[in-house]
Amino acid sequence: MDLELSGKRAIVTGGGSGIGFAIASELSREGVKVAIVGRREDVLAPAAKRISAETGNVVLPVVADTGVDSTVRNMVDVVVAEFGGVDILVNVASENPAQPGGLTYEHATDEAFTRQLNVKVIGYLRTARAVAPYFINQGWGRIINISGVGARKTYSVINSVRNSGVTALTKNLADELGPHGVNANVLYPGHTMSEQFQERLEREAADAGVSFDDYIASIDTQNAIGRFVKPEEVGWVAAFLASPKSVTISGESITVGGGLLGTISY
Repeated sequence: MDLELSGKRAIVTGGGSGIGFAIASELSREGVKVAIVGRREDVLAPAAKRISAETGNVVLPVVADTGVDSTVRNMVDVVVAEFGGVDILVNVASENPAQPGGLTYEHATDEAFTRQLNVKVIGYLRTARAVAPYFINQGWGRIINISGVGARKTYSVINSVRNSGVTALTKNLADELGPHGVNANVLYPGHTMSEQFQERLEREAADAGVSFDDYIASIDTQNAIGRFVKPEEVGWVAAFLASPKSVTISGESITVGGGLLGTISY
């Protein structure tokens, strides 16, 4: 299927690693000019070179912090100046773990809560506000926000609230921007074998005194496919939602978790 993405221009926050990197890579393979955004130049620069080398397309690294509005607006100005505009916004930027120190409500400190809401929920709003005038002016745009299954199940207070907040934000954007040709959707990745997640599992395997492969085999993934999701598999879904082919899907929450067992979502 031709996703009709060739020549489009995208911003992917949190694009230097993990799911963001995978989404940026997939968009680039589809012929999209991609700007990957993050706080660390030392992560972004090699990531941009790697994607460009693998796909043959332009990848622009731009340093910005979604927790600071001025850097977000400057980032969008840089992208528009370089690409001549912007068509797609993918928000992945977040800080993990969502709730450092523990999973109970007692570990949900004011400081951690405020930081998570600022970076992920308000941060996603900041980027949407910055690109919306361009989308409205051209009568077309796509917004894809990465949330998490914590929006649909308990895990920790901060994790559930920040992800639920992203979902509510996305639906509001979909309703308000829809008449201007802009679709907005949210993705809930399940346990995804990103670099960060793999490193955590490797530490746990070492602590348990077993091999990484044996440790992985012992984990109940609680999904229908019986394994962890690969980052590129999230990228495939995101690329479709970024395309003109997804025109009839907006304001929706889509779980990309391999078919989570025991949950019914309406």
